[in-house]
Order: sequence, then C-alpha cells, then structure tokens
Amino acid sequence: MFGREFKIGHSFDIHELVRNRPLYLGGIEIPANYGLLGHSDADVLLHVVCEAILGALAKGDLGTNFPDYLPQYKNIRSEKLVKEALNKLVEEGYEIANLDALLYLESTKLEPYIFNMRENIAKILGLTLNKVSIKATTTEKIGPIGEDRAIAAEAVVLIKEII
Repeated sequence: MFGREFKIGHSFDIHELVRNRPLYLGGIEIPANYGLLGHSDADVLLHVVCEAILGALAKGDLGTNFPDYLPQYKNIRSEKLVKEALNKLVEEGYEIANLDALLYLESTKLEPYIFNMRENIAKILGLTLNKVSIKATTTEKIGPIGEDRAIAAEAVVLIKEII
C-alpha cells in the first residue's frame, strides 16, 4: 500500500444520572445537581473518546483495557484512561487525524461549556482545536435520556499512520 493507512474507531456509552456526584464531561466539571454513575469519574465523553481510539487500533473496549474490578481504576479521572489509549496509538505508529463526538442529554445546557471541552480534549490528545468537534443534542424527552435519567455520548475518531 502506498501512502498512509487510515483507520476509523467508533464508540457509544451511556451512564445513569445520580445525585451527590460531580458531573464531568470532556474533563470539565459542569455545574449540575447530579453526576454520572460509574466506577471511574464516569466522564461519558472521555470514555467514548478513549474507546474509539482503542477501537481504531482493534484493541478491544474500555472494560477490557481498564476493568472495573481492578482497584487502580476506582474513581480514576478518565483523562488518564485517554492518555493510556493515546500511548497505545503512538506505540502502534498512528496519530489522530480528527475526532467528532456527540453528547445526548436533556436538561443541562452545554453550550457555555462546549468550547472548554473541545480545548481540553485537544490538549489531552495533542491536537489543534480544528480537529476536535463536540456537539450536544436532546432525545426530545424520549427514553431514559429524555427523562433525565442518563447521559449518553458517541465518538468517531479517524487515525492515520505516521510515515
């Protein structure tokens, strides 16, 4: 094959909303009366970023790489998981071309925080801001997301071989 090899990774994740936990999205703490339930900090956006990278490398899912039965992952900041996935990416000889992510939530309005999330994720991944897209939408009050019982996210990452 001539030129660079490109691969695509995709991920979807959903977490239940609970009281008495901070809400982290994209590594940014969002002011809210609830947070996401999870073994780690439950940052659903960083989880899909991490898993999309792992998927593009054919390295399995988040739970396989960072099992919740291991104590070192209890309450870990998801940024650390993304950095571990990024290390695997570099070891395999790839870099991220771009990332596109979508958050699904009903009540919390994210517009004031999207730019900061993009900046933070770009910094974690070592990318310029124009390579990181984050969007948010509702489910029009349908299902657990629409009933404010959960937040979901999905991400697609394009990686390219370093030559």
